[in-house]
Amino acid sequence: MEKQTALKTLFWLSLAGVLFSGYLSYTEIFQQVCGLGVFGTCGTQIFTLPSCVYGLVMYLAGLIVSVLGLRSK
Repeated sequence: MEKQTALKTLFWLSLAGVLFSGYLSYTEIFQQVCGLGVFGTCGTQIFTLPSCVYGLVMYLAGLIVSVLGLRSK
């Protein structure tokens, strides 16, 4: 696979992951604080944070790496 194609694939997958895990993180955190109903939950907690927060961090890292790779030539 060519470098540009791999970076574009990583970009789109990371963007989808950021949107999905960001939504779950947002609803999970505000469900605990405000008692709001949510569409989905991310399940368990690790070190007092919802597990979807760790996914958000990893997808953000992939998104940043792909953007930096696509901008450099």
